[in-house]
Amino acid sequence: MHSYIKPLVKSFKANANPANAEPMAKYMKNLFPYLGIKTPKRKELFKDFIKENGLPKITELKQITLDLWDLPEREFQYVAMGILRKFTKKWDEDFIELFEQLIVTKSWWDSVDGIASWLVGEHLKRFPHLRDKYIDKWMKSGNMWLQRTCLLFQLSYKENTDEMLMGSIIMSLNGSKEFFINKAIGWILREYSKTDAQFVINFVENNELANLSKREALKWLKNQGKV
Repeated sequence: MHSYIKPLVKSFKANANPANAEPMAKYMKNLFPYLGIKTPKRKELFKDFIKENGLPKITELKQITLDLWDLPEREFQYVAMGILRKFTKKWDEDFIELFEQLIVTKSWWDSVDGIASWLVGEHLKRFPHLRDKYIDKWMKSGNMWLQRTCLLFQLSYKENTDEMLMGSIIMSLNGSKEFFINKAIGWILREYSKTDAQFVINFVENNELANLSKREALKWLKNQGKV
């Protein structure tokens, strides 16, 4: 374990709450053990750790991330993403390989969705020449979580969303039997409906989407009384 994270691990374990750990693990289908540290307390401990220890050197960031990812308790994967986010403007372009590794390791929506939007999304803004290569690679991979990332990396792009690419990815995955794919199709459309409502309305009307995708896509517009 990298020396940088040893105080953090000690702090988190000292604040473990077994009473919380069981229901938190159950919510995530018991895929991962938890220390039982809920989000507000976890953020407080993380903030205190950064205040005390500062940020690591970027040359150490990949190893620190992987060491946190290797720890069994899920809270440490959340911390890894939090540390990575603090280097958004400093990553080298080859960090995309690290993000890919994280997506396919200990995969579940709680990690993949953050990586997709916060990490991959920001990375491809900084290094747009990487976009087509990795979207093509991930779409062809057959890995559901990489494909979900292709759908969700533009979540925060708003008016900078590449509509053609988004539509192409959606239609390539349309007809999937995977809940997490159909949910993500609806989610990216719902988010984009806040920027261009008519585009999403037309897209849903002109394409036979799964009921889940369609319902999710129009949810915000329905709440606004726009459909």
